[in-house]
Amino acid sequence: MPTTEQVRKLLGEGMDYAAVGRELGIPAGQAYMIATGIPADGGDSVPEAEAGQRPYFLPSSQHLSSPPPHNPTSKESVRKWIAARVAADGQMRAAMRARTAGEEDEE
Repeated sequence: MPTTEQVRKLLGEGMDYAAVGRELGIPAGQAYMIATGIPADGGDSVPEAEAGQRPYFLPSSQHLSSPPPHNPTSKESVRKWIAARVAADGQMRAAMRARTAGEEDEE
């Protein structure tokens, strides 16, 4: 776990929270919490007078709270597994071939 000093040092060198997170291998929101002691999702409010006294405090930090999604199906091993499952399911493949693109389900 990176320390407050490590995060603040990188911020002091001009990095933003996203870059600090990449450098330290943590999400940007976690870097923000380490540096400020405040969660990035805005779940903890800070009085305006106190906010100005906190180093590296951002008036709006919500954008840091949701790391980009990671799609595990982008792994080659997952693609191969899915392809093998599709190839092994002859009944579903036959059903797919029997349908046409314009066909609508009957109610």
